[in-house]
Amino acid sequence: MIELKNLTKVYGKGNQAATALSGLNLSIERGEIFGVIGHSGAGKSTLIRCINLLERPSEGEVWVDGVELTGLNQKQLQEQRRKIGMIFQHFNLLSSATVYDNIAFPLRLIGTSAADVDLKVKDLLTLVGLEQHGSKYPAQLSGGQKQRVGVARALASDPDVLLCDEATSALDPQTTDSILRLLLDINKQFRLTIVLITHEMHVIQSICDRVAVIHGGGIVEQGDVAKVFLKPQHEITREFIRSGAQQDGPLRAALNAVSTGYSRAIKITFLGPKTYESALSQAVRETGVSFAILHGTISTIKDMPYGQLIVRFEGTEDAVKATMSRLTAEGLDVEVIS
Repeated sequence: MIELKNLTKVYGKGNQAATALSGLNLSIERGEIFGVIGHSGAGKSTLIRCINLLERPSEGEVWVDGVELTGLNQKQLQEQRRKIGMIFQHFNLLSSATVYDNIAFPLRLIGTSAADVDLKVKDLLTLVGLEQHGSKYPAQLSGGQKQRVGVARALASDPDVLLCDEATSALDPQTTDSILRLLLDINKQFRLTIVLITHEMHVIQSICDRVAVIHGGGIVEQGDVAKVFLKPQHEITREFIRSGAQQDGPLRAALNAVSTGYSRAIKITFLGPKTYESALSQAVRETGVSFAILHGTISTIKDMPYGQLIVRFEGTEDAVKATMSRLTAEGLDVEVIS
């Protein structure tokens, strides 16, 4: 659906040149919610703006639905951009226009009849839960309501792709969750391909199917969210996960606690239905190993439950190893961390 090939973006020239993207390659499948996470300055905003050529790459190719955008003339590019909706961090609404007129704006630009505009805008107001707010102005809305207007406006031209440029970073946590649920519902209802950039792991974990981690203008890690989140390979990815978990201090203290005899600190990862099974208690009952829970969490990645436990096993070396083998045989991921 979307393919970026050897994408490079350089701002300025000579000694003033700054490279935002460097030889970046990325493929996004039709109908998925794809997240791009990175720190400020990593290149993620430049990346998403290159997809609809709001930023024209210095080198490389941008393919959307089989069309190479960088080779189009201006008229052809405008036609293709109608298939790509975009919502912004700071809403970018017309302050002097009503909610209704903000949503109608892209339709009127292409000469849509008044009757069709009215039908479409009313449908979109209902979709985003603002059917009672069409006559209000942006200044009369909350941040979450403004972003819902932004979503409705982006959907007005029936796009195939929706780009979300830090769409929730200006919102409080509760409002963020409501906007994420809206995006997830839109994806399910219309099979819309959504590309979402953020610096918050919670956003990725909540609704994305796959994720790419961007750092220094390049992709350092990518894959299914569950795999990247639960088994991060790059230090930048681990930083994002640690910042979300906020467990480092207590966990280090627990790992350094004095124990007698043979012991190992183990991280056990449960995924899907196994999250709610009693594999750990059955395993230690069979092997006679004692254990202490040092840290634990149960949550979801999109709609899939997962759990992670960090436990200290104590007993004979053979018994501890047998317990780990028993858990692995149950299909759990087992990792020695201390």
